[in-house]
Amino acid sequence: MKELWDAYDEKRNITGKVLVRGEEIPNGLYHLVVHIWIKNNDNLFLISRRSKDRESYPLKLECAGGSVLKGETSLEGAIRETKEEVGVDLTNIEGKCIFSKIRHHFHDIMDVWLFEYNGESSLSKATTKEVCEVKWMNYDEIKECFNSGELVPTLDYFFDIFKNTLGE
Repeated sequence: MKELWDAYDEKRNITGKVLVRGEEIPNGLYHLVVHIWIKNNDNLFLISRRSKDRESYPLKLECAGGSVLKGETSLEGAIRETKEEVGVDLTNIEGKCIFSKIRHHFHDIMDVWLFEYNGESSLSKATTKEVCEVKWMNYDEIKECFNSGELVPTLDYFFDIFKNTLGE
């Protein structure tokens, strides 16, 4: 079954058109994607390693995330993607969208979510095999991974967003 997305215009209005994963997205249309950063009370972030069979960035480290499905809100997509990928159910945990931007080269609108979560993550509770490992890392460890090329490069915004927040 093909994954379907709502098509948005640059002002984030749903156009009524439907986009299909893998098909070319027409100019002027965008789909919604979410990145989910999960932070605990020790200022550690839940980082996942992409499975080796992933089409892009196999075995690289990242946060949870993915495309929002047709009919979902950004928050609903964030909760679903987190459960699918890292086995954490954020349904009753308050999160906030801390950053959003249009990425013209990807034809998407990226919403970045932050959730405070102090529980465990178990890949046995994940509903997909997109991730092969999860671990908690601090800001400096994530920076080291980025500098060494181990972190997905499109997550470079992380350092601007969280540097002041974490007092680094």
